[in-house]
Amino acid sequence: AVITVPAYFDDAQRQATKDAGKLAGLDVLRLLNEPTAAALAYGLDAKKNGTFVVYDLGGGTFDVTVLVLDDGVFQVKSTGGDSHLGGDDMDRALAELLAGDAAANLTTDSRRALELAARQVKHALSERDNVNADIELSGGARVTRTVSRTDFEQAIAPLLDRTLKAARRALRDAKLGAADVDGVILVGGATRTPAVRRAVAELFGKEPLTSIDPDRVVALGAAVQADILAGETGRDDVLLLDVLPLSLGVETMGGVVERILPRNTPIPAAAAQVFTTYADQQTGFELHVVQGERELAADCRSLAKFTLRGIPPMSAGMARLEVRFEVDANGILHVSAKEQRTGIEQSVDVEPTYGLGDDEIERMLLDAYEHGEDDVKKRALTEQRVEAARILDATRAALRTDATLLEPGERELIDKHVVALEMAAAGEDHHAVARAIESLDHAIKPFAGRRMDRAFREALRGRDLGGLESETAHAKGIESHLPQGERDGRTQVEK
Repeated sequence: AVITVPAYFDDAQRQATKDAGKLAGLDVLRLLNEPTAAALAYGLDAKKNGTFVVYDLGGGTFDVTVLVLDDGVFQVKSTGGDSHLGGDDMDRALAELLAGDAAANLTTDSRRALELAARQVKHALSERDNVNADIELSGGARVTRTVSRTDFEQAIAPLLDRTLKAARRALRDAKLGAADVDGVILVGGATRTPAVRRAVAELFGKEPLTSIDPDRVVALGAAVQADILAGETGRDDVLLLDVLPLSLGVETMGGVVERILPRNTPIPAAAAQVFTTYADQQTGFELHVVQGERELAADCRSLAKFTLRGIPPMSAGMARLEVRFEVDANGILHVSAKEQRTGIEQSVDVEPTYGLGDDEIERMLLDAYEHGEDDVKKRALTEQRVEAARILDATRAALRTDATLLEPGERELIDKHVVALEMAAAGEDHHAVARAIESLDHAIKPFAGRRMDRAFREALRGRDLGGLESETAHAKGIESHLPQGERDGRTQVEK
């Protein structure tokens, strides 16, 4: 079976859908995004190539997707919408219009009866300019009124504006303008409303595609995809690429987020980054998987936590832990972690918490935009504080173990710069912290050089290279700073 899901479904919702299909006895071959299914139906039937928008206005939700169809390849470029907007809202707006001043005094039963009747009036207004409504409510009351298509369109205008606003935002996310769109596919029964089709045509400067029943176009696309997977068609060169609605990453030292798979990455996708330990003799590595666009993990959505155990005790920074994210064609996230020196590996099934609707995704994106500048500053300060703590710990450890290598007056100079760095790290200026780190680095460089020289001399006297490796790692940690990637305990190795 091929099961379609909304494009904004996250890992939890996709996995739940897949599990439900299996419980129902289905062999779930693929989860397919609904707009991608609609595009597949039109793409194969009409042989279209280019940039398309799928405008999906159902009974209770609205989704808009920008995708590209090129040489048999469908790729979703961006998604958006409103999970609290649909044809039902049009029914309610029309019911309010029919009830007039009496709307506020309607009972629950009367309001429900009025909304059901309003739906029939709405359908009739798609065919006629005027409709005479005669509706019986509870208690014998009646509503009698002639409604024009113009009246109805004025009542739903604010709702249409919300859909157009979401469509424009999706275009911006895809870095496209309305003129770049080659066609608009309508999905959902509410798109039969003439005002909807006219508004879409005005926004994109072209008539939308309506040759396939908007209530059935998604099902048709799913059927075509199932046919392809079953090998019953010669159209096996069609490739469908969906995208991630939100970035996926991990929390690093200081609560900073390191994104591994950015938002709008085409799926299926895989990426890995290498992290390292922060403390000496660290035998476990806790991984916190998050979802969102903010710079700090506390402001993102937590997906899962797990710990890679059994790492042999090493000096800080010696372990190399590759964290790999893989998102399959169904949008399900798989996470694995491997310590490269020892080969210790652990794979986990991520069990995300309750899923997100597209309104929540939109809220998270807006939060990221609104707090973008502050988040960047907080991230920079946090990273510098983490680096300051690392270099301070290494410096104090070196002073304790190798004080005999200090020259007269050198300890006082180093202590002065240590205090200066501590004060800078307690402040809010990340530039000041960076300058203090550089000053301490310069002050301690001669001492670090003598430590390294001694380590090599002892190695030449017969000490094993394993001990040399550990000690020189400490010396290097004081002598100079790693590149920014490793400085925070991470190095990008694959994108």
